Amino acid sequence: MSTSPRRAGGPSSWRPSLRALLLVAAAFAIGLLLFLLLWWRDRDNGFYRAESLPAPGESQPFEPLPAPLPAGEAASGMGREEERAAAQAPPDLGRPPPPPAAPAPPAPPPPVAAAGGSTPVPIESPAPQYPREALRNGESGTVVLRVHVGPDGRPFQVDLVQSSHSRALDRAANDAVQRWRFRPAMQDGQPVSGVVQVPIAFNADG
Repeated sequence: MSTSPRRAGGPSSWRPSLRALLLVAAAFAIGLLLFLLLWWRDRDNGFYRAESLPAPGESQPFEPLPAPLPAGEAASGMGREEERAAAQAPPDLGRPPPPPAAPAPPAPPPPVAAAGGSTPVPIESPAPQYPREALRNGESGTVVLRVHVGPDGRPFQVDLVQSSHSRALDRAANDAVQRWRFRPAMQDGQPVSGVVQVPIAFNADG
């Protein structure tokens, strides 16, 4: 009785041979030996060790912040010694000079006679000239002037108190009083400025 041949592709056709198994085992043994040699040589270097991580409770150290400045020192870092030296430093010569002082006020006017003092008295009072135009037009009237007399007896200001309603007569009276001379007002035995009112009448009929 003859046996039938095995079918190709059966379960026994793909099994490796004994020689192939020996080659794989020899390669594995050589690789393991090389690994052990490398490990023995570099066991002290720690190449296979993972870096130790910090413990969960530990925090990364930081550099401390600088201490705050004392209350007496400026924020810019300049201490008390620098501030004292700056305060005692000589003034800057490059600064412009201070502005000149304001001029002194003008001298007050001469004193006027008080209520209890005397008033100026005319001692030379030439009569005013009657303007020809006013005389021809029959203009007449009385001019009242306020005369300010200085300590020297000379008028230094003449004010019109009452007009004659004629410009020519008012001007003639003013010009005449400017030439008058007065005995000045006296106060405490000293001549002072005084004020007196002088009426001057113009009468075309007279």
